[in-house]
Order: sequence, then structure tokens, then C-alpha cells
Amino acid sequence: MSTEHPTSQQAAGLRIGDLAPDFEARSTVGPVRLKDFRERWLILFSHPADFTPVCTTEFVELAREAQEFERRDCALMALSVDSLFSHFAWLRLIRDRFDVEVRFPIVEDPTLVIGRAFGMVAPQDSDSATVRSTFFIDPEGVVRAMTCYPANMGRSIPEMLRMLDALQAIDEQNGLAPANWTPGTPLLQPPSQTLDDVFAAQRETDWFLREAGNGDGA
Repeated sequence: MSTEHPTSQQAAGLRIGDLAPDFEARSTVGPVRLKDFRERWLILFSHPADFTPVCTTEFVELAREAQEFERRDCALMALSVDSLFSHFAWLRLIRDRFDVEVRFPIVEDPTLVIGRAFGMVAPQDSDSATVRSTFFIDPEGVVRAMTCYPANMGRSIPEMLRMLDALQAIDEQNGLAPANWTPGTPLLQPPSQTLDDVFAAQRETDWFLREAGNGDGA
């Protein structure tokens, strides 16, 4: 397992807009390297441990929705400190118990080098028991969104899909996603940056709060 040397900022924690640190590691689908996922979206997410109740429910649901992520041209990649053989045994149990196969890669990170490079784990931590982080990485390798859940609370898979849809929509339409945005509902236009537009707006909010593609501010 290897990573490119992370900067001190990366070790302290990535920010939105940072380039995701590259790494190469063993996974359940063979060796993987982050750079190999360029030109498509990638959701990299950590889980505290194999054979744990919340993580098991997450992986079952992610496996069931894997085609929805694939339909959006988005790959999934999981990460934990557990060994490759622990991952194998856990995935076999999930298949036999829940009749679903987890086919996206699960990376082993026993030395926490990847977790620390992404800021998932603090430098002084000796394990990742409290880690449940998610990174939405765009086709250029840039971190576009992040979430962090406590170990005793599972992620919402519909919300992961909604976030991916929103990120892709704002890129494609150069818009802004309002609160509770869902596919099929309007985006917002970026606010005007000229005083003439501010004074010419029909209503007091039209210069900064207007649906995309709607010229009358409705």
C-alpha cells in the first residue's frame, strides 16, 4: 500500500476544492489506484470496521443501489483498517445472509496511511473506530463534497444519490441547488453582480434569488 506524500494541510483534513490525495492499495477487486478513477465521479467512503451492525446495513443498501450510482457514471470505493481477508469473509457473510453481492472495491488500510492522508483519522489516533466519512470526488479528482457521520449512525443512501445528482446538475447547468433540491426541480441562477441589474429587478429579490431559466423572477 502506498500514498503520495500528503501535505500537512491534507494530513490535517481535506477541504472542498482540494485535489484528493492519490493512493494505491489492495482491495477486494484487486489493486486499485485513485487516479485510475479519473474522468468519472467517485464516492470514497470509510467505515469503522467489518462485521459491525451499522456498517453491514450500509453495505447491503449500497450494494442494492449500486446500479443507481453506475447509471450516474459514479464509482463506489470503501475503506477500513480491516485486512483484505476480513473484507472477503464479511462480503461472503453479507451475500449468504442478505442475498446481495458487494462488487465495488473495499480497500484495506491497516496502517491508517490513507485515512490520515484524507483527514479521516487524526494523526494521534491509533484506530478508526469513530470514522464514517464520505468524499464526493469529481472526474478531475477534486473533492466536491464531504460528510461525516458518527459510528452509531448510518448514512442515508438516498441522500448520497441526491448529493451526487445535485453536484452533477450544477456542473451541467451552471446553477445553484436550493434547499431540498431533487432531480426534476429547478436550480437557481447565480446572483447578478452589477448594480444596474439590482436596480432593474422587478422585485427586490430577483437579482439574487431566481430560478434558472426563468427570466421573470417567478
